[in-house]
Amino acid sequence: MSKEIIINSTVNETRVAILENGTVSEIYIERHNKKGVAGNIYKGKVVKVLPGMQSAFVDIGLEKAAFLHVADLIAENINEDMIYQNIDEDQTENDIEESVNGKQQIPIEDIIQEGQEIVVQVAKEPIGQKGARLTTHLTLPGRYLVLMPYYNHIGVSRKIEDEEERERLRNILAELKPNNFGLIARTVSEGSSKEDLESDMDYLLRLWNKISEKMSTSNAPELLYKDLELLFRTLRDITTNDVKRIIIDNRSDYLKLKSFYREYLPNLDLEIKLYENSIPIFDYYNIEIEINRMFDRVVWLKSGGYIVIDQAEALTVIDVNTGRFVGKRNFEETILKTNLEAAKEIAYQLRLRNIGGIIIVDFIDMEREEHIEKVLQTLNQEFKKDRGKVTVVNISPLGLFEITRKRVKESLTKALSENCPYCDGKGFIKSKVTVCYDILREIRRIAPYYEKKKIFIEAHSDVVDILLNNEKDSIDEIELMFNVAIEVKANNTFHIEHYEVIPLESI
Repeated sequence: MSKEIIINSTVNETRVAILENGTVSEIYIERHNKKGVAGNIYKGKVVKVLPGMQSAFVDIGLEKAAFLHVADLIAENINEDMIYQNIDEDQTENDIEESVNGKQQIPIEDIIQEGQEIVVQVAKEPIGQKGARLTTHLTLPGRYLVLMPYYNHIGVSRKIEDEEERERLRNILAELKPNNFGLIARTVSEGSSKEDLESDMDYLLRLWNKISEKMSTSNAPELLYKDLELLFRTLRDITTNDVKRIIIDNRSDYLKLKSFYREYLPNLDLEIKLYENSIPIFDYYNIEIEINRMFDRVVWLKSGGYIVIDQAEALTVIDVNTGRFVGKRNFEETILKTNLEAAKEIAYQLRLRNIGGIIIVDFIDMEREEHIEKVLQTLNQEFKKDRGKVTVVNISPLGLFEITRKRVKESLTKALSENCPYCDGKGFIKSKVTVCYDILREIRRIAPYYEKKKIFIEAHSDVVDILLNNEKDSIDEIELMFNVAIEVKANNTFHIEHYEVIPLESI
């Protein structure tokens, strides 16, 4: 599969798109005034310990205190075997912190106390109303390796499937591993020489020494290590062995990228090219269109079916429909074809939009077990292309596919948008008729207390039109029944749901 990386870099933001055979498969965006904190290492101060939740809040200098669970905590007084016994040697660099699953039963209040200084790493960005998620299982990613201080562990990315290659990498890491450090071979290390791996490890050890020195001299809260910005993470993390070319439209960043490439990745077979066309680079490669499509709730399939994507804070629901597709054979074959096409599109959309957390997919009901199995196999096959960890956890008795995708930061659509100022993120507002009836109910509620007085109503003009035209009889009835006068005034500056009902002193 031919891959290219397209980079649009301006003074405001850096945008990176991965093209697979000319199609956008992944997009990364970093705003320069709001850079991410995932991967950063801090010396923090424990501000609150919550024994009931086995968690603590730690001040690391961000707007909100960050969250630390006992499962993500290494304590000096915990037996080493308890820390390492649950590590899966096939773990990837993306789920290191999940491998130490916190089965130790030591209460968190026996490990850390309020006011204590502690070195932590951000495992997850602040998402929604939640602060950053922390871990004390520190990891330093390089090009080929992940260095893990305080571990005695060797692992190989599970995305490297060839057993001979896995064994070769394990043997090399066993020779290279320093005392009190763990090493994990990243996916791109497949086929790498011992010299490449050793060079990467030496770089990471030098980096760790600098961090260690800063630990002993700094006061909390303090940033000890900042992960690379997106421009350089593109080379370190995103540029796999099947990427043959990077095209960037900023000359200054082009030179920085070339310099980083020559210094740290000289053996990588890669062309870095400066884009000099007058057409904006994301327009030229049709990437801007795909970014705008990410905001669409409905995604149409080639067959005429469609999927509907609805995102909540921690849950995404995807519904599959046949739409205009009626098929050519029997009904079951039509459903299967739609579901198989939807499975591929869903895996693609999760990657493209960077949707994480819990995902519930409601495929069109399938009666035959072999059809359900085909859809499951298609999903799993497509998920192998994903850089994140994706798992089909269960198929419920109702036929819902329950999926989890590792979430480190907000989805792209959430990161690039904000709540609608009119509906405040609800996605709907009351109808004009509903607001009209709300007003009539409010008048009836207060009218008995204001006999022979005037009641003044102010509302949006669309609501006022319904009141005066469609509900004139209702107003006349209230005036007659309660001996009040009702005056209605339109105000176009009002929100459609906003109105005022004000009793006046006299008619």
